[in-house]
Parts: sequence; C-alpha cells; structure tokens
Amino acid sequence: MIDLYYWPTPNGHKATIALEEMGLAYTVKAVNILAGEQHTPDFAALSPNTRIPAIVDHDGPAGAPHTAFESGAILIYLAEKSGRFWPADAAARSDVIQWLFFQCANVGPMFGQCGHFRGYAPERIEYGINRYCGETVKLYGVMDRVLAAREYLAGADYSLADMATYPWCAPKIRALHDIDIDRFPNVKRWASAIESRPAVQRGMAVMGDVMKIGNPDETARAALFGKP
Repeated sequence: MIDLYYWPTPNGHKATIALEEMGLAYTVKAVNILAGEQHTPDFAALSPNTRIPAIVDHDGPAGAPHTAFESGAILIYLAEKSGRFWPADAAARSDVIQWLFFQCANVGPMFGQCGHFRGYAPERIEYGINRYCGETVKLYGVMDRVLAAREYLAGADYSLADMATYPWCAPKIRALHDIDIDRFPNVKRWASAIESRPAVQRGMAVMGDVMKIGNPDETARAALFGKP
C-alpha cells in the first residue's frame, strides 16, 4: 500500500492520476496546505521542502518502506514500480524524461507564478502578470507546435509527461491563467483526449470538494507563502 500525502493542486493531481492510471493501491493522507499543515515536522521529514505531494510506499524496493518527494520523481518511481508508462526502449524513455523535465522545469514554475500573480498576490502587480503569464502563453505555443506533429507530448503514446502536464492545463487552471484554449488547437485536442480518460477523471476528482483556486484569505496566504 502507498500512502499519498496530498492536497488537490496540479502537482497533487499528477500523483493521483499516475496512481489511478497504474492501478496502484493508495491511501490519501490529506495535508491541508491552506492551514499550514505542510510545515509540520512530521511532514517535513517526508518532504524536506514542505511541498505536496509525497509518498510512502510500504512495499518499496526489497520490501522495505520507501519515501519519495517531488512530483516528477514520484511519477518515475511509480512507473518503475508498476512497469507501466516507462518505455523499455532507451530512446523512447529519453523522450518521456525530456518532456517530464519540461513540465517540472518550465510549465510548473511559470504557470504557477502566473496563477500566483493573477489569483493569489495581495495586490495587482502588472510586471509579474506580464512576465509570468507571458511565459505561460509562450509555453502553450511550444506545446501546440509539438502536438501538431504527434499525438502526445513524448510521441505516439500517452506517458508520464502527459500525466504531469495536463493538471496544469485543466479547465479551472486555464481560467485562472486567462488562457483562451482556442488559440492553441493542438493543445485543446490533446487536453480533450486526456480529460476523457477514466483514470484521469478519477485522479482529478480526489478531494475535489475542497479544491480552491485563487482568492485566499490572509490565513491561507500566510500558510502558502509565508508572512510578508
């Protein structure tokens, strides 16, 4: 059994989608990041940067418990454990890793900052909006060009790269980022295909009743970003 330390955010959804797609049994351990639960010593022992998600696999390598943090690393660990979505061919595996790193190094940080300045900052800062939301539009363009020539980000097959990237392009997040998906028809086609997958729907629904996007109160803002 895998314990998933989780809150319904794009990075949290990466883990739930992967677990559902791979058919791995898991138990959700809620970490309310709006109340500061990510900063407790117990959680920091699992995730040193105090970010969700984290996992504890009670049947890890050699049967020993294994802890993993950082969503991209969790996806790779789960793929290796399950033997699914992890190509045996070295070139195909490299393609998946490249696009997974594209998400972790580009999509997550830039989209996250766009969302911060549009929906979480205590005051409107035009420079931050222009800088990070401009980068978000640019990255949508990168994906749209690539998806014009292939079905999924890493090629013909659905992969970890798609599981990692889709939650950052889901409808509620697009609305926060003020993205007109019709400007990016290939991303729109790709997102629609992923949204139709039952495992994705199950993963996105985990704790969906408490999901909150934007407009935090002062307690939540302090828990998320620290006191000014």
